[in-house]
Amino acid sequence: MDWLEIESVHLPSSNAHVEYDLNNSGIDDLKILETQRIEQSAVPQCLTWYPPVTKEQFYLTANDQFKFKLYNTTTTMCRRTLLAPTYGTPLQKMEVLPTRDAVRDKRYMAYVTTDKVGLHILPLDGNPHNAMALIAHPSGVTDLACSNDGRYVFTTGGTDATTLMWEANVIALEAGAKLGGEDLIPFYGLLEGGRDGELFKELENHFYYAQIRSQGVDTMDTRKVSVTIPISEISFVMRAMGHYPSEQEVEDMMNEVKFSKYVDTGKYVDSIDLGDFIKLYVNHRPAFGLSLSQLHRAFEVLGMQDQTGGLPSIDRGELLDLLQTKGEHLTESELAEYITTLLGLNPEGGSSELGSYEEEGSAELIEEYLPGRLNAEHFSAEVLGFGLLSADGQEVTSQE
Repeated sequence: MDWLEIESVHLPSSNAHVEYDLNNSGIDDLKILETQRIEQSAVPQCLTWYPPVTKEQFYLTANDQFKFKLYNTTTTMCRRTLLAPTYGTPLQKMEVLPTRDAVRDKRYMAYVTTDKVGLHILPLDGNPHNAMALIAHPSGVTDLACSNDGRYVFTTGGTDATTLMWEANVIALEAGAKLGGEDLIPFYGLLEGGRDGELFKELENHFYYAQIRSQGVDTMDTRKVSVTIPISEISFVMRAMGHYPSEQEVEDMMNEVKFSKYVDTGKYVDSIDLGDFIKLYVNHRPAFGLSLSQLHRAFEVLGMQDQTGGLPSIDRGELLDLLQTKGEHLTESELAEYITTLLGLNPEGGSSELGSYEEEGSAELIEEYLPGRLNAEHFSAEVLGFGLLSADGQEVTSQE
C-alpha cells in the first residue's frame, strides 16, 4: 500500500475493504484501486491507522464478532487477530488519541459502541483489562472525535442530538489494567475455571499430546524434550479444544506466529509454547463460544418443516452438496473422510490422527449411517456429538 498515492481506505457494509486513489480522482469520478475480501463470515465495522508502536505499519479493523484485526499495509496480510472489548455491542468507530511524540509517547485509543464510549491501551494484545467503557448516550452514539492534544474525547448522539466532552483519564485506565494482573494472568481469567479449571487442564493435555504426535506416536526413537509444538499442530489443538477454525483462519493463525519476530530477527518462527498458545486460543476463538441455537437456526434457514410440524430437516444429498459448494472448497474425497470420521467409522480418527483412510466404500457407509433427511437434533447429537437440541435450540439431557 503506497502511502503517497492512496489517501483513503473504506470498509463498506460487507466483508471487504476498498482502497481509493484520491489523488487521481475527480468530482463524480472516485477511482477504486483495489477491493479485497478481508473477512469470511464477520463484517468489519470500522477502521483506523495503527500508530507506530511496532516496527511494522498496520491498519486496524474491528468486526461484528468482537475481534480486532491488524493488517500489514504493504502486503495486506492479516498479521494479528485480537479480542476486542465485549461491552454489549461491537465497536462502531475508533480513533487513536493524538500525542506530541507519536513514537516515544504511550499511546491510547478511544472508541464507541452503540451506546458507550471507552478507552483502550495500546499496543493491543487481547487483554480485557486494558479497556474500559461507560454509557455515553443511552439512545445511541452517532460519532466520535478527539481533541488535538489527546486530552478530550467528544461524542454525539441521543434523541436530542447532544455533544458530550469527556476527559481521557489514562492514569485510571492504567491502574485498572495493573489490577487485572500481568503476563498470562489476564488470559487465564478468560478460560472457564481459570488456571485451576478443567479447561486449562484439558488444553495442557492436548498441548503435550501434540508434542508426542508431532514426533510420531509409535516411534521408537528417543523423545525430544521440548516446551513447544510445531505451528503445524496449532489447528489440531484448536479443534480438540472445541474451536473449529476455517482453513483461512488456520492460515491466519500460523502466519501470526510465523512472522511474529521476522521484523526484529529476519527469521521465521516455526514453533509455539504453551503460554503463547493460550493467548492465541483466547484471541481467536469466538468471543462468546459456540451456541447450539446457531445450528438450530441454520437448519431452519436451509431445511424444510414437514407436515407433522416437527423440526426443520434437510435432504442428505442436498446437505452434502452444500458442504462441498458453499464456503471453503471441499473435494468429494475430503468430505467423505470427514463425515465418516465424525460418524466414528474411521479407526483412530482417520488420516488426521493415527489411522489411515480408505476411500473405497465410503459412499455406501454414508448412505447406511446417515439418514435420508437430517434435522438439527440428529446432526448435533449423532454427527457432531454435541448433545440433543430442544425446540428453542438449547441443549437438553437425553432421557430414556
